[in-house]
Amino acid sequence: MIVKTVTDKNEKQQIARSVLEALTDWFGIPEAREDYITKSADLPFFAAYDEEKPIGFLCLKETGKDTVELCVMGVLKNYHRKGIGRMLAEKAKEEAIQMGYSFLQVKTVQMGVYEEYDATNRFYRALGFKEFEVFPTLWDEKNPCQVYVMSLTE
Repeated sequence: MIVKTVTDKNEKQQIARSVLEALTDWFGIPEAREDYITKSADLPFFAAYDEEKPIGFLCLKETGKDTVELCVMGVLKNYHRKGIGRMLAEKAKEEAIQMGYSFLQVKTVQMGVYEEYDATNRFYRALGFKEFEVFPTLWDEKNPCQVYVMSLTE
């Protein structure tokens, strides 16, 4: 497995589409999924490959002059729990540090609401993210938004 930086806009969107359309347990709202795919073309983008096959990706988005967000990440289910997500997150963290950011943040559905997202919460905490704040209605009442942060300057 290898993680590479992808710069071609069409390639970014093709990878994002192939991964997100296979992960409807997490990306089941077509409009939201299309928004991630569209926006991925213009964001720092990292893809994980099994030989030539893209198996996961991660995009970063600036949210403030000192903060970058892990705005979308997906790894094909057959590759879950094999270290691919961690490899993508480490590459993104290295890049965020090189770009001069002090904090990395990520948003997900609050722990305890959906089993699929509980695993996501555990993953982010295992990477070293810390709970920052919950926004109960940022997305909607059924999906309270948990924000996690990580310092990049320690």
